[in-house]
Amino acid sequence: MTAASGPASLCVIESWTGAVKKEDVPQDKAAALGGQRKLLYAVDDKGEYTGVASVGWEPEDYATTTAVKEIDRLRDDALARARKGTTAPLEYHMYARRMEPATLSQTTGWPEWRVRRHFRPGVFAKLPARMIARYVDALGLTAEELHGLPPE
Repeated sequence: MTAASGPASLCVIESWTGAVKKEDVPQDKAAALGGQRKLLYAVDDKGEYTGVASVGWEPEDYATTTAVKEIDRLRDDALARARKGTTAPLEYHMYARRMEPATLSQTTGWPEWRVRRHFRPGVFAKLPARMIARYVDALGLTAEELHGLPPE
């Protein structure tokens, strides 16, 4: 089976031979959903698409959990480097907000190479207030929080 995503958390699950029947929607109790249900679409007995609540699908849960662990690792690495002074706090805060350079680039409207350049402590320290304000808006922080790090 494959899942084709739609808006928000809606998706239609289809097999190689067509749409999945209502009774075949996965119910694998995904840890990533935290006990919540997800709306999927499947075919009912009349051959029409209908919404079906699912508690998860094992392959999707594995992919989500793996991605979250990786971004947590990147966040922790960035925090250690920021404490050593080899990267700016901006990189830590970006990962702490579950973003990556491409996402922060799109959110601020700056090219990705420019966002990455701002990870250099010397460059970040010289950013004008108007540029800091864009990062503040994108990350939902205050300027003071953006320049700081969490306590050890």
